[in-house]
Amino acid sequence: MRHLNHRHTLGVKKEHRAALVAALATALFTHGRIRTTLSKARALRPFAEKVITLAKKAALTEDKAAKVHFRRLAVARVRDEDAVKTLFNERATEFLKRNGGYTRIYKLGQRVGDAAETALIELVAGNDEGYKKTAKKPAAKKAKAPKAEAAA
Repeated sequence: MRHLNHRHTLGVKKEHRAALVAALATALFTHGRIRTTLSKARALRPFAEKVITLAKKAALTEDKAAKVHFRRLAVARVRDEDAVKTLFNERATEFLKRNGGYTRIYKLGQRVGDAAETALIELVAGNDEGYKKTAKKPAAKKAKAPKAEAAA
């Protein structure tokens, strides 16, 4: 059965999609933020977060063989050694105390040429706490009006 196998197809074949996401991840790790379509940004997010998790695991381990293993896994996915090098050497230490949520997507509106939804995807700073959620006040319950009894 093919359950849960239809996410982020982007209308292209598997090989094209893998190359596209790898190129987007390279740009994201190199520049920190990129502007793309909303669907591509949503496809990039889980891919990039898994690679960042590999970088975190490499930073947390003391075993040199494991560090090389995690780096090789990342290079196999991202396909650019320079982007992986900057991620593992410079950016991985930012995310050590963060449990997921390494990227953030902002919707920008429609593109002029083809009206595609555009978005900005960026790497979140390691010390960024995000938005504070405010506690909602419970709604005041209204008193029910007494029902008029029918006299017979």
